[in-house]
Amino acid sequence: MEKGLIRIRRALLTVSDKTGLAELARGLREHGAELISTGKTAEHLRNAGLTVTDVAEVTGLSEMLGGRVKTLHPAIHGAILARRSDPEHERQLTEHRISPIDLVAVNLYPFEATIAERPLDLSRALEQIDIGGPALIRSAAKNFEHVAILTDPRQYLEVLHEIRQRAGVSLKTRLGLAQEALRLTSHYEGAVASYLSAVTCTEASLQTDWPQPFPPFLALELERIALLRYGENPHQQGALYREQRSTGLSLATARQLQGKALSYTNLLDLDTALQLVLEFTRPAACIVKHNNPCGAAIGESVVDAYGRAYRTDPLSAYGGVVGLNRPVDEAAATEIASTFVEAVIAPHYTEAAREILRPRKNLRLMQIPAKEWQIPPDPWDMRRISGGLLLQERDRADPDKDALRRVTRREPTPAEWEALAFASKVVKHVKSNAIVFSTATATVGIGAGQMSRVDACRLAVMKAQSSLKDTVVASDAFFPFRDGIDVVAEAGATAIIQPGGSVRDGEIIQAADEHGLAMVFTGIRHFRH
Repeated sequence: MEKGLIRIRRALLTVSDKTGLAELARGLREHGAELISTGKTAEHLRNAGLTVTDVAEVTGLSEMLGGRVKTLHPAIHGAILARRSDPEHERQLTEHRISPIDLVAVNLYPFEATIAERPLDLSRALEQIDIGGPALIRSAAKNFEHVAILTDPRQYLEVLHEIRQRAGVSLKTRLGLAQEALRLTSHYEGAVASYLSAVTCTEASLQTDWPQPFPPFLALELERIALLRYGENPHQQGALYREQRSTGLSLATARQLQGKALSYTNLLDLDTALQLVLEFTRPAACIVKHNNPCGAAIGESVVDAYGRAYRTDPLSAYGGVVGLNRPVDEAAATEIASTFVEAVIAPHYTEAAREILRPRKNLRLMQIPAKEWQIPPDPWDMRRISGGLLLQERDRADPDKDALRRVTRREPTPAEWEALAFASKVVKHVKSNAIVFSTATATVGIGAGQMSRVDACRLAVMKAQSSLKDTVVASDAFFPFRDGIDVVAEAGATAIIQPGGSVRDGEIIQAADEHGLAMVFTGIRHFRH
């Protein structure tokens, strides 16, 4: 036999999900494998016309405790764990009349599906904690040099194909299967631990508070999907990991269509761009530089929105990252190609757009399919600190107009209300302290990341490339002094939206009234650090 291959003489099949099982078993039997199985799995195989040996016949003990104990026996685990190259292991197998098991197919009780049920029954959840399955998986994965472990029906055809082509399963395949198997048990145990951490005991009764946004124990599963060229700087290494439990819109699984490898900072900017354009249902565009929007807009088309966003600050837009919530067509591609852009994230690119952008070999084109844009991103925002992890809900607060409180003598006009709504969506994606001047469809001046709010106001005025007359202003947090109000009013703004809550709110309102501004309080702060 080819070096590194193992022949499958004896296989243990015990699965919860029966998908593809009969085909796997039939293929193994065709190559001379004896089949061992348990309970309903054995019944399923017999109904498919296959000959199966019950585990109880191998162990000499029938299933116990309503099926809780089936395979936890030396005749099973000894047969899996024995090293075929170890004479002492071989001697002990012979002494105890144990025949080796060469392949194990297991999938686990549907614990996560069970705890997703409503109403949730604690006793049912506990019964779905698999014991024998993870033990079998670990035994087989530990001994992958001699045993193949299958944990997913999608693996069956590949392994059968290899058996048919090579009369066995290769070491490379067995290692890959073992790696996948141990990731499964890690995921499973994490889900069980997270769930049980939410169970409390009161006197003699058990209660569960599930699901919890912040469970007492959080198990994260991260799979490395790329090594980056470097981190934030060339002397720092970097890598991209995907959170395996994430089911929402995901930048980590976006498809790169062209361009050189992504950098750490590219990904940070792409994420900010993605989150910002997701705020809008109309065609929207934004340009991000150093993790701050330097322009954002909505329009009748994606090229219209992009042009408005670009005109906010063309100087800063150079070398930026572009986010678009509509497919990139020929017109948009022409505009993007007219200046230096690092990366673009969008739902799709037409063939004409691809042709225009293809000569820009360093331009990274990232695509998340349009259907995935309909799925909300995962609800958590995480940030690593030394020795720990900060976890919070994403900032998706978008106050209804009826919930806003006008505090000045003058009410915003309908046009100002529309502009204030746009500016408030943008400002929460700008680093604090943040000030955004805008119209109803585009930013005009952005002041980001300043240590004082008045400096953020002055920076926004300085960065503006067109007149700020008749614009509105959004502030991510309250104005602590009237100086910020004076700056934006003198620049030409006519209305302000801000959280309120300063001890000097009276002075702030008075200043706005003196300038004839309309001002509304939201009661919602949008710090972004």
